[in-house]
Order: sequence, then structure tokens, then C-alpha cells
Amino acid sequence: MALLPVTLTAAAAAAILNIWLMVRVGRVRAAEKVFVGDDGNENVIRRMRAHANFTENAPFVLILIAAIELTGKGEPWLAYVAGLFIIGRVMHGFGMDGGSFAKGRMIGTIISMLTLIGLAVVAVLIAAGVM
Repeated sequence: MALLPVTLTAAAAAAILNIWLMVRVGRVRAAEKVFVGDDGNENVIRRMRAHANFTENAPFVLILIAAIELTGKGEPWLAYVAGLFIIGRVMHGFGMDGGSFAKGRMIGTIISMLTLIGLAVVAVLIAAGVM
């Protein structure tokens, strides 16, 4: 059995999601002919922020997942939380485009925030010996 299977799976999913977000930025840059910075282009800004927001949140979630998994206190719920985080980030990515997917941004943001606070609380409870 692999060491830290939830962390490995979550990190792999996060890497793939990161590449998807990068490609989306590249596509809108090419379509809008904006190759450096954002040139004040709202479409480029939206895609760049979706990618940047992911890179701002994912490391903390992955570190907390790994730390909790190392303690052995994450069975069976940790994998579901990791999966929910990834789904939330996909929703946020689409939601940043606006239009019919705009609600995805808020849903993705809420999922990410709840994931972060939930994992942080669990980590503190484990460290305090309560869990």
C-alpha cells in the first residue's frame, strides 16, 4: 500500500487542475492577443485570477491533508474532503468566466474556505490531543 494515498491523489488532481487553469489562461491570452501582463483585459484578468487563486489556496489544503493523513486520523472522510476541494476549484475556475457559470465562483469559494477552515480545525484538534 502506498504511503499517503489521499495526499498523493489530491496532489495529482491539483497538478492536473493547475495545468488546466494554465491552459485556459494561455487560450484567452492568444484569443485576446495579450501576451504579457493583463493589458487591462477583463477576460485575461479573470482567467489569471482563477489560476492565481488556485495557487494561493491549494498548497495550504495539500499540506493539511498530508499532515492529517500522517497522523492516521483522516479515515474515511479525508479523501472526500480532498475530492470536494478539487471540485470546488473547478467550479471556481469556470465561475470566474462569468456568464451562466458565475454562481460557480461563489460556490467554489465557499467550498475552498470551508475546506481550509475545517482542515485547520481538525489539525488543531489533533495537535491538542482532542481528536
